[in-house]
Amino acid sequence: MTKHKRERRIGSCAGLLAGGAMLAGCTVGPDFVAPKPTAPVDWSSQNGRLAPAGAASLLTAQPTPIAWWDSFGDPELSALERRVAAQNFDVRTATARLAESRAQLRITNADAYPMLSAGGGYTRQQISSKLIQRGLTDNLPDQVGSTSLSGFKGEAGSIQVPPIDLFKDSVDASWELDLWGRVRRGSEAAQATLEASEDDRRGALVSALGEVARDYMTLRGLQAQLALQQTNLQTAQGSLTIAQQRYQGGLASELDPANAQAQVQITAARVPQLKAQIDGQVNALSLLLGEAPQALAAELDTPRPVPSVPPAVPVGLPSTLAARRPDIRAAERQLHAATAQIGVAVANFYPQVTLSGSVGTMALSLRDLPFWSAAAYSFGPQITIPLFQGGKLRGQLDLRRAQQVEAAINYQKTVLSAFHDVSNAMTSYQAEQVRRASIAASVNAAQTAMRLAAEQYRGGLVTFLDVLNAERTLLDNQQQLADSDTTLNNDLVAIYNALGGGWQTNFPASQTVKTAQR
Repeated sequence: MTKHKRERRIGSCAGLLAGGAMLAGCTVGPDFVAPKPTAPVDWSSQNGRLAPAGAASLLTAQPTPIAWWDSFGDPELSALERRVAAQNFDVRTATARLAESRAQLRITNADAYPMLSAGGGYTRQQISSKLIQRGLTDNLPDQVGSTSLSGFKGEAGSIQVPPIDLFKDSVDASWELDLWGRVRRGSEAAQATLEASEDDRRGALVSALGEVARDYMTLRGLQAQLALQQTNLQTAQGSLTIAQQRYQGGLASELDPANAQAQVQITAARVPQLKAQIDGQVNALSLLLGEAPQALAAELDTPRPVPSVPPAVPVGLPSTLAARRPDIRAAERQLHAATAQIGVAVANFYPQVTLSGSVGTMALSLRDLPFWSAAAYSFGPQITIPLFQGGKLRGQLDLRRAQQVEAAINYQKTVLSAFHDVSNAMTSYQAEQVRRASIAASVNAAQTAMRLAAEQYRGGLVTFLDVLNAERTLLDNQQQLADSDTTLNNDLVAIYNALGGGWQTNFPASQTVKTAQR
């Protein structure tokens, strides 16, 4: 090959590369535009709508605390919450999925780079003698063919061709020119999917934090009910003693101690049931933290009062909800990924240009490979044009467009559901404050009625049935008050969950989390 021809070929290759570089900025398909959700409600209009003036806890527009569980002022609860990220199975599973998405992004991004490989080989090949003979005799003049074959003829005039040993090694390269942005759109979709997986993990963390708080509140509520039941059991036993004394003194009939004994037994029957429920709550918390049954019994068996709700609950502004809720963030990322996949489907309609080349050595003897004369190379572009695919490409494009519509609808639903969650949680929280205030007043009245009934029974002014009714009313009201305290705390947890708080906290990371972050 002359120097002029080599320069011309090199110039052609350089021109092809330059043209590919200029076209590399072309990206087909729609560009993603992040939606801007508008707040459908004004939370300030809900504050005080149900809660009476001077309520124990009011909603404020201050920014929501990140570590919201600390607002309950219970160090045991805070300690449990700090263990959720590293120990909860759902969070760890979501973290593993995050690692999967990160690996998939690396795989997708690799398509943007040239692929290099090296190899070598040895082949021993026996070429067909008949093939050589027929090829030579059919394509050469008789005299030339007779002369040329004289050195290769064997028995019966056949040609004897010795086996060939072929040694080679090479470095091969290929690179798809991303002229229409197919690879870039694929990487864009993979990046959005990775971000969605990250928000899915955050959502799992928010849910787990809420479940731990709710189970903890329920546990403390059950312990409070058990303490009330044991106190009322002592009261019932005291009433039984008084009834027996009055019966023995001839001041009452046998009916009074019989009724008192029945009240003692029915009150005592509730105690083992509450203890079983307490054990169940301890197990529920143990499972949430990835522990064996009753693993947390030592640290949770000591009763603690149900935490008090804070006097002010900062809920932030509605306009910031979309940035805090992981499910809204994930839905937006999924919409982004679906939009980018349309670009991939559109790019498949266009020609694909791949540059491939190979350089190495080739020889009939292994010892000849190091010599420059054994060098061999190949280089050139390959163009693939989709002329007819039986409707496959059109079907793929329609599929991606339908998936984008689905993702857009899911995003709209997720945003609206989030505001419904917040509104419902606020309504329940404020309504429970009204209920608790009424129950607390009824407990005070029942305590007065119980004291008067006991005093008047001793004086013979009322029957024992009046005492029993007073005891039952007081016990029922006290249990309702303990239940209301638990419900009020759980409603506040629901508010914090609906606001999407907690995932921003820097928790101790498990090994799974560390793996996903690499």
